[in-house]
Amino acid sequence: MLILIKGVNAILNRRLVTDIKGVGPALKEKLAQLDIHTVEDLFHTYPSRYENFEVLPITELVHDQKATLEAIVLSQPVVTFYGRKKSRLVVPLQVDQVVVKGIMFNRHFAKDQMVEGKKVTVTGKWDQHRQQITISHYRIGENSSTEIEPSYGLRQIITPFQFRKVLKQAFTQFREEIVEILPNRYLTEYKLLSRGMALEQIHFPQDINHLKQARRRLIYEEFLLFQLKMQGLRQLNIDRTQGQRKEFSETDLIEFINQLPFQLTEAQSKAKQEILDDMRSPHRMHRLLQGDVGSGKTVVAAIALYAAFLAGFQGAIMVPTEILAEQHYQSLTKLFEGKLVVEFLTGSVKGKERKRKLAAIESGEVNVIVGTHALIQDDVSYANLGLVIVDEQHRFGVNQRKVLREKGIDPDVLFMTATPIPRTLAITSFGDMDMSMIDQMPVGRKSVETFWVKESMMPRIINLIEKEVKSGGQAYIIAPLIEESDKLDIQNAVDLYQNLSNTFSIPIEIGLLHGRLTPSEKDEVMQAFAENKVQVLVSTTVVEVGVNVPNATIMVIYDAERFGLSQLHQLRGRVGRGDKQSYCILIADPKGETGKERMQIMTETTNGFVLAEHDLKLRGPGEFFGKKQSGLPEFKLADPIHDYRALETARKDAIEIVTNNYLEENQEFQQLKQLMDHVLMEYQVGFD
Repeated sequence: MLILIKGVNAILNRRLVTDIKGVGPALKEKLAQLDIHTVEDLFHTYPSRYENFEVLPITELVHDQKATLEAIVLSQPVVTFYGRKKSRLVVPLQVDQVVVKGIMFNRHFAKDQMVEGKKVTVTGKWDQHRQQITISHYRIGENSSTEIEPSYGLRQIITPFQFRKVLKQAFTQFREEIVEILPNRYLTEYKLLSRGMALEQIHFPQDINHLKQARRRLIYEEFLLFQLKMQGLRQLNIDRTQGQRKEFSETDLIEFINQLPFQLTEAQSKAKQEILDDMRSPHRMHRLLQGDVGSGKTVVAAIALYAAFLAGFQGAIMVPTEILAEQHYQSLTKLFEGKLVVEFLTGSVKGKERKRKLAAIESGEVNVIVGTHALIQDDVSYANLGLVIVDEQHRFGVNQRKVLREKGIDPDVLFMTATPIPRTLAITSFGDMDMSMIDQMPVGRKSVETFWVKESMMPRIINLIEKEVKSGGQAYIIAPLIEESDKLDIQNAVDLYQNLSNTFSIPIEIGLLHGRLTPSEKDEVMQAFAENKVQVLVSTTVVEVGVNVPNATIMVIYDAERFGLSQLHQLRGRVGRGDKQSYCILIADPKGETGKERMQIMTETTNGFVLAEHDLKLRGPGEFFGKKQSGLPEFKLADPIHDYRALETARKDAIEIVTNNYLEENQEFQQLKQLMDHVLMEYQVGFD
């Protein structure tokens, strides 16, 4: 969000902190360590939390919660010393007509301040059963008018007292210079505080209600600025990425769709139409297609590839692994049989065969190319690449995706993912992309039955696996990742593999897959499993996303409580790809309520989007995507999960502003325009 704050500064008087009375070189240096250089930076350094000292009647206090009481000291406190320099102070307090016991630890000096008959205000944990309060904070006298005290993350660089003194002086001097950036229509419609009032109330709240209103205003502002930035970047991408309009015969395309071996679901049809509309437009497509495991994304991709072919262009689909590339190649060859030429290119294709394929791709003899990152090697040239599809796009780096785009002349780009992304994260993480969603399962597809059991049920699970193998089925058994340690992870899988080797009562071939195997070794194991040469595959979570093994009907996950819902759902998606009934068995003994809740939800729904939303609530966005690669924007005040209604409203307003060109044509939006011009100008500097 730094770029936005810079932008905000750009439309205000850039007052430096040294313009504040009392801020000299030493204090300036301390503030700089907190990344505070201007008055605006200071105003936007929000409290990390608040101490609420609102006094409530005893009847309204909640057991085990923090409370503030106004009381009279009934008699002199009694202090007891114990251990090394430890003390316990007990003081009887009268609150209204009730006697309350006040307890304080390691503050024996308070004995001299708490004189019999004096009024005191105490804050601490309330014990309703004992009618006592464990005091964490006290002051002599009645509660002051400031019932809410902000607390800042100052990292001990500056004292809270000093920081608040600087803030107070800044508001005294520069309150009138705070520029309102929101148009009146939003202030009126949403009943928002003015910007100056909101900033002042966030730091010096009059009461709880004023604090809530200040937060509401500033959260909406932060989301609106972010969404305007997303819409602006999207427009920049469109303006700078002129594509090639693809003209194709609607009749021929409908004929192709009608001869597919199954009927498209409503969700597939909607996604297909959005993609085709993009391809017909003069701008380059930049779309994310997300769909649950088995929802039929590949068929939609195939229709887009066929449309590109009808328009006279080549299409390429890039996937993370060789086995996935081979499976895509086989399914697309079947779908396009007799209509167009599909070729397969991976790192293992060498020598004369590679030269032959490269020549056919360059000449335009090949219409659709399926492969791994081999598609972006220097020696690969395309005749007229018009459509690029990247499957499981998060598995490729930005540069790899960029190189494939550059292999064509402004090709349309479609990213696909089988990881259902909750709407709130999708809006914040992929706001500069168009999005299509397939949230329906194909008709007739059997739902995977999911059970949560204890490890004592393993003999029955073994019997079930044997029964399935006898009728041609296969099983995955997943060993957990322990503390992200390769060594422990492999040892776990190896132990499990060795134990199972002596467990089955019928001849069963068992395979082992883990992170220490080379890519070619992994492919070899997966290939053996796909061909049913291996009936039971013991694996860590490296088992590939999307690998299609129709015979696999059982997924057993050990210590399932160690995984998030989204990961469990992805693993469950490895089975149920054929026409047989499939089962997912979660072996877990969670100790906490969250773990039990996760297991329960898994047995109740197979909808990946529902699970993703639950996962987000239980684990948070960093855990959902993985902390290192989450790519989530950091907001100063707003929280996309808890404040999702404000996020949705801001997104709707940002789209309306950009669509109706308000920034250019409406005087009411001039402050926003000035700010966004600055933001996008900074972005353009690094765009190329």
